[in-house]
Amino acid sequence: MANLDMEQHSPEKEEMKTKTKTKKKRSRDKDKAKILKQLAKTEVKEPKAITDEEPKKKKKKKLKQVAMEDEETKAINDEEPKKKKKKKAKQLEEEEEEDKVEESGGNGIMTNETFESLGLSDNTHKSIKEMGFARMTQIQAKAIPPLMMGKDVLGAARTGSGKTLAFLIPAVELLYHVRFTPRNGTGVIVICPTRELAIQSYLVAKELLKFHSQTVGKVIGGEPRKKEVEILVKGVNLLVATPGRLLDHLENTDGFVFKNLKFLVMDEADRILEQNFEEDMKKIIKLLPKTRQTSLFSATQTSKVEDLARVSLTSPVYIDVDEGRKEVTNEGLEQGYCVVPSAKRLLFLLTFLKTFHGKKKIMVFFSTCKSTKFHTELFRYIKIDCLAIHGGMEQSKRTSTFFQFVKLETGVLLCTNVGARGLDFPHVDWIVQYDPPDDPTEYIHRVGRTARGEGAKGKALLVLTPTELQFIQYLKAAKIPVEEHEFEEEKLLNVQAFLEKTISENSALSVSAKEAYKTYISGYDSHSMKDVFNAHRLDLKEVAASFCFSSPPKVLLKIHREGDGYRSKREPVNNKFNRGRGGRPGGKTKFERY
Repeated sequence: MANLDMEQHSPEKEEMKTKTKTKKKRSRDKDKAKILKQLAKTEVKEPKAITDEEPKKKKKKKLKQVAMEDEETKAINDEEPKKKKKKKAKQLEEEEEEDKVEESGGNGIMTNETFESLGLSDNTHKSIKEMGFARMTQIQAKAIPPLMMGKDVLGAARTGSGKTLAFLIPAVELLYHVRFTPRNGTGVIVICPTRELAIQSYLVAKELLKFHSQTVGKVIGGEPRKKEVEILVKGVNLLVATPGRLLDHLENTDGFVFKNLKFLVMDEADRILEQNFEEDMKKIIKLLPKTRQTSLFSATQTSKVEDLARVSLTSPVYIDVDEGRKEVTNEGLEQGYCVVPSAKRLLFLLTFLKTFHGKKKIMVFFSTCKSTKFHTELFRYIKIDCLAIHGGMEQSKRTSTFFQFVKLETGVLLCTNVGARGLDFPHVDWIVQYDPPDDPTEYIHRVGRTARGEGAKGKALLVLTPTELQFIQYLKAAKIPVEEHEFEEEKLLNVQAFLEKTISENSALSVSAKEAYKTYISGYDSHSMKDVFNAHRLDLKEVAASFCFSSPPKVLLKIHREGDGYRSKREPVNNKFNRGRGGRPGGKTKFERY
């Protein structure tokens, strides 16, 4: 035994081990250097000159061609008919009145109505002027007057329409005119679906109240509760909140005075209800004073939104600025999709990001927190700088990342749907939906992060696998114009082998990749549109390749039984799931992949 021990720890053996480790490290470094070199060589080719004549037959656009079009946009249709008929004075007067609430650019969101025409207090008008606003958007021009008259309003407006000011200006004016003070407690409550949206609304309210004496505050999940109690007891006149935390304070915080509430606002009500806050909202409505003004804003009008409006609003004025529009997405938005095999999805995304890295501001949507986390870690490992926002992060980190991306002129943000609603990131060039949305409504909310505001431009790309192509029919039925872009496999970065080797040799990345793979499949199974997104049609080997595995890893999966509303039992399944014990018809069954 002694001789064996000596032999194991002999200098020659130790030296050999050291050399082997050094050799492996050099090999990994060499591979990493090779991939980084290949990434660095990837260039964007200049597009061919755009001709005046359109081809007779419509062809699929190449993605790079589409990407460069925004650099070569030029004015067209300069010629106007020389002869115009004279119009009578009376007709001109009538048209002038109509034009006040028409879109200034023919199809924009701005009107010719100014904030001065509202007769606002000097302090509010001074704040609006400092914020750089002169004319109102359609939702502002239509919603502010009835709100200032004390009426309840049910507003339907797409994202980026300016509805935050539409309800905050009347709120500030109300507090000013009734001379609300901190000792009166809370006079206005604004409820938002997410913490980030609440922070944004709070900052806008803070700017509007800059020259007023009234106070503003926020109570949101993830923040220290003790600190919130202190400001509530002191008196917050305009309070911005998320539903869960607001209900907590309404029920449990002594000294929180809300009996004098004058105005309740529910922003992004459809999203609030989507996030299972329906019961919380019902409790909040019951706890608040019945005699109050209420407004509810929502991008989509669902049955749940209608139910909430029914119990919270009294004879509301209904405002829909999008009624009659041919398209439900923003005017300056160019939308496309690309059909990519599952195994090539990651290479496609890497090639796309490398093409625009340092040149464009990009948001990439993933279906789960774990997938967002893994891709962030992987991209940073191969020197593609990116930020991330997802529900699994600490609130302080989410907030700091949010403001960091806001300030960037170019950059990449990987996110889940937590970044899809209400958040205002300025000048986003591209929205990439790497994982498909649950339905057309979610698609609209995601792409609403770009082309926001009058004259703004943006591009959106939806990545679909061949089995998901039916989703396009649903988008077109929802008046969403999307054009197919050509998938050029030969131009993808040839780095699959390197990525698989990296994952196999890096234990932290390997664990992260397995978790992402597992939650991706579980998330896919939870899609509401089962006819399009069917977990039993997934080719697990191809899915595994998109998470840098040469073969499907061993993970425990919970997937609906194949006969539970998915497909016929006789229909073949690619890479069959091995059914575990304890399954029952119509329920969920555990599966393990070997």
